Amino acid sequence: MKKKISLIYSKNLASVDYAYASKVPAGMNLLFLAGSCPLTTEGIVPHIGDYRLQAKLCIENLKVALKECNASLEDVVYTRVLVASTSQDDLVTAWEAIREEFGEHDVPSTLSGVTVLGYKNQLVELEAVAAIEENTE
Repeated sequence: MKKKISLIYSKNLASVDYAYASKVPAGMNLLFLAGSCPLTTEGIVPHIGDYRLQAKLCIENLKVALKECNASLEDVVYTRVLVASTSQDDLVTAWEAIREEFGEHDVPSTLSGVTVLGYKNQLVELEAVAAIEENTE
């Protein structure tokens, strides 16, 4: 039987489009993924000035890293979205692009505006924690 993470919602807090917490069953390995950046395979930040497209590239890069760990977006238990902007609209644009990719798997997430990110022209970065079953072979 495959172990599954649990997303925990609260009836005592505001209704939001993400879970307030997640629970990882015993016997699962945690994966801490480095910030997924909007980089092409050549190491270039494309889509200069476009929060949505950079966020989409972050999620695509996250999917590749997860796959290399034998995981997928459904195994993610937490995300942090960093957006280089002081505009709440820019944060929401990045959030919506990422949230759309997760679909019904609405993991607990933190969305933060920051002054600058690590690569020139980088606007978005996506951190994640995932949980997968231990390989007992």
